[in-house]
Amino acid sequence: MTSENSPTVNAAPSVILASSSKSRETLLRNAGLNFEIAPASVDEEEMKHSMQAAGASAAETAVALAELKAIRISRHFPDHYIIGADQMLECGSLWFDKPIDKEHARAHLTTLRGKTHKLQNAVCVVKTSAVIWHHVNEARMNMRKFSDDFLDQYMEMAGDDILLSVGAYQLEGVGAQLFNKVDGDFFSILGLPLLPLLDFLRGHKVVVA
Repeated sequence: MTSENSPTVNAAPSVILASSSKSRETLLRNAGLNFEIAPASVDEEEMKHSMQAAGASAAETAVALAELKAIRISRHFPDHYIIGADQMLECGSLWFDKPIDKEHARAHLTTLRGKTHKLQNAVCVVKTSAVIWHHVNEARMNMRKFSDDFLDQYMEMAGDDILLSVGAYQLEGVGAQLFNKVDGDFFSILGLPLLPLLDFLRGHKVVVA
């Protein structure tokens, strides 16, 4: 695990991020949070298939995955506040995962081009293996009908970073050029509903109010 120190939080680390996401780590670090990292090992693909087959929504699935990740880590660190998070992309009846390679990334972007898709963003906090708080919100992303030439240029400019996020884009970078309208919380789109999470942590004296 890694740790980050900040004068705005308690001296002893009491928070763990149950995620390997660099974007989530960066958001928390930039906000001045003192935390450790312990990625949870979860078969996300299997759980998504099971929940979709059971008729669960993308939002319900995002919450369930966030909670499962946090609970897994909480079993080993019962005195810590464990942050779990997940994000689901849905376009019509289709759910999208992170692309496994650039060929899949191109296929994802081609499918999403000219359409509106939704990001379901979930975050939870677990302590002593019990969920003590969770939050979920939705962002609507209108991807413009860009040309094949632009897609070629975008993929070259973005490089391997397009494999790091569901939808094969990063809104904080060149991925912004893919869209003509975005409705939703910016931090949540990057992978973490940061402001509601900070409010909760302040209420529990993890962050100085």
